[in-house]
Amino acid sequence: MSSKSLKRKSGQFVLPGERLGVIEEFVSNAGTYVKDGVIYSKVVGRALPDTLNKRVSVYPLVRGAKVPKIGSKVLGQVTKVQKQNAFVRIFRIGEHQLSGYFSGILHISDVHLRYVDSMFNVCKPGDIIRAKVISDKNGTFHLFTKDRELGVVYAFCMQCGYILEQKRQRMHCSRCGEIEKRKTALDYGKCVIA
Repeated sequence: MSSKSLKRKSGQFVLPGERLGVIEEFVSNAGTYVKDGVIYSKVVGRALPDTLNKRVSVYPLVRGAKVPKIGSKVLGQVTKVQKQNAFVRIFRIGEHQLSGYFSGILHISDVHLRYVDSMFNVCKPGDIIRAKVISDKNGTFHLFTKDRELGVVYAFCMQCGYILEQKRQRMHCSRCGEIEKRKTALDYGKCVIA
């Protein structure tokens, strides 16, 4: 998108993911992110190109709308687990319940202070996890659970779906007897979800 077409877009309503320009012509500013050299809107708002300083930003229309920021503690449900990554649907930021959700990714290197050989020993699909946002690069929220108060706060048996009880370093299902591994938060089983 050229500076001329971005100028026409000035003050125009934009949605998250809408293309605003390229990094060869503009610097990404508040309310935007860059992916593959293209600047996109991160929020619902009005496009505000500053052609003099070669910056583009988006002024959010919805004030007080919660979006995870770097350093935010979030609560989410694990949707998919691979050997190196877990994908999380974020539904709460701090104490604020969201009406929708954001997507996050937890990489194996950001899970535990000790070596972990597989994400399957950290969490499973369906688990509720507390994490900290460490990056929002390319519109994806990268998560971290190395602190003691971060990790799985509720885990469910992969055999029968019953909630697991923590016994030392293992998770135990009182219904079917299944024993599983998780990286749990210090307050496992005590976190208030709703």
